[in-house]
Amino acid sequence: MNSIGNIDTNSNDTSNMGTSEGSIPTGVIPPVVVPVMAPHTTVHSNSVPHGEKPEKFIGVEFKKWHQKMLFYLTTLNLAKFLNEDPPSIQEGENNRASLIALDAWKHSDFLCKNYILNGLDNTLYNVYCSKQSAKELWDSLERKYKTEDAGT
Repeated sequence: MNSIGNIDTNSNDTSNMGTSEGSIPTGVIPPVVVPVMAPHTTVHSNSVPHGEKPEKFIGVEFKKWHQKMLFYLTTLNLAKFLNEDPPSIQEGENNRASLIALDAWKHSDFLCKNYILNGLDNTLYNVYCSKQSAKELWDSLERKYKTEDAGT
C-alpha cells in the first residue's frame, strides 16, 4: 500500500477514499489552476501592414510617394480633405450644428495636412509648412512634382 494522504494508489477500489461518485477524494486537494497572462509581445513579420506610413519624400519618385501617401490617408479616412473645401457658414448664421461641423472639418484637415508634412523630408517640410490646408498643400506638391516627373 502506497500511502499519500491515506489513499491506496495500487487499488482500484475507491470506496476507502472517502468520496462519493464523481467527487474529489477528501484526502486529496486538487491543484489550483491559475491563468497566467503572457506578456504583450509584438510579432514582427516581413509583411507590410495596411496603411503603413510611407517613407519620407525627398524630391524624387513623386508618383510612387504620392500613391503611397494617398493610400495611407485613405486608411486614416482623411483622403477626402485633399479635395474638399471647408463647409461654409452663412453670414450672421449662428447655427450650433454648422459651427461644430466646421470645427470637426478644421481638425481633420489639420491632421491630414500634418500627416502629409510629416511625410516630407525636412528641407521640403520647411518649404511647404506655410500652406493653409491639406488641399492647398496637396495641390502645390502635385503642381511642382508631377510636371517634374513627366519630364523625366
